[in-house]
Amino acid sequence: QVQLVESGGGLVQAGGSLRLSCARSGRTFSRYTMGWFRQAPGKEREFVAAILWSVLWSGDNTYYADSVKGRFTISRDNAKNTVYLQMNSLKSEDTAVYFCAAGPVLGYSRQEYPYWGQGTQVTVSS
Repeated sequence: QVQLVESGGGLVQAGGSLRLSCARSGRTFSRYTMGWFRQAPGKEREFVAAILWSVLWSGDNTYYADSVKGRFTISRDNAKNTVYLQMNSLKSEDTAVYFCAAGPVLGYSRQEYPYWGQGTQVTVSS
């Protein structure tokens, strides 16, 4: 099993920044993907960003939804078993509950991630 705990959400004005954190514990894999999804009221949960890591290569492969490219950055700290989502130039449409997810392969749909955190609220005021 994998446990994920998000933190860092809050209220911010449009144009501002927030950094979300996701602390991972439990089972480890030789290759895994950590992803961020978000869900706004009345909408489906959507892919935001993902980072793919493997013992077979150095560096990270990162992936972003078009709506956040150039504004959000996903990164990881192996020593802390933590993944971050730096969110800059926030817009009101970024308001949602943000979820951290983990899985053995890269995926863009929620079905491909078996492990989820509880979510953290991000509210962007205009």
